[in-house]
Amino acid sequence: MSQSSSLQGNRKLRIALSKGRIFNETLPLFEAAGITPAEDPEKSRKLILPSTEPDVEFLIVRASDVPTYVQHGGADLGVVGKDVLLEHGGEGVLEPIDLKIAQCKLMVAGFPDTDLNSNKRFRVATKFTDCARRHFAQQGRQVEIIKLYGSMELAPLVGLSELIVDVVDTGSTLAANGLVPLEHISNITSRLIVNRASMKIRHSRISDILERISSAIN
Repeated sequence: MSQSSSLQGNRKLRIALSKGRIFNETLPLFEAAGITPAEDPEKSRKLILPSTEPDVEFLIVRASDVPTYVQHGGADLGVVGKDVLLEHGGEGVLEPIDLKIAQCKLMVAGFPDTDLNSNKRFRVATKFTDCARRHFAQQGRQVEIIKLYGSMELAPLVGLSELIVDVVDTGSTLAANGLVPLEHISNITSRLIVNRASMKIRHSRISDILERISSAIN
């Protein structure tokens, strides 16, 4: 066993979560598994929170960083949207459970009169650059990808791009800015992911957590 694997087996079990909608919808599932934060994450400034279980702690990280922490062993488990996994690639992690929460869709959107079948080389604004590149390549379309980190709907309004690729929930923000969904890329839900080495080293403990969470979902 490598030194890193040995250290991974000796420390507390770590669960990586991000604040916000996913965190709030995930907590009841972990409660069903008998694990809850011992401190209020909205009030605490700590990035590592103890839990009601002495052998488990929560890491509070950015949503986009959850797969990286789990992949490289900084966390044993994590909860992350499928959109983030698609962009990350999901290398080095197991994806045993679809939590069926935070449901939305990854979509191509633009103005209603946009003709996606034209030969035009569209400019596409998105933070999901790899997802967008794969999607349009599969369609045989050449596009220019422009990376943004927020307020995607603004890009077509100011002429920065003709299209955006973004996560759509109700579609109200698109509608408020005169945009509509044009193409569906993927259905999105939150997934519980596990580090491959941790699953071997802590198999019994992690399997118990997975079984309890699965029961809570069902």
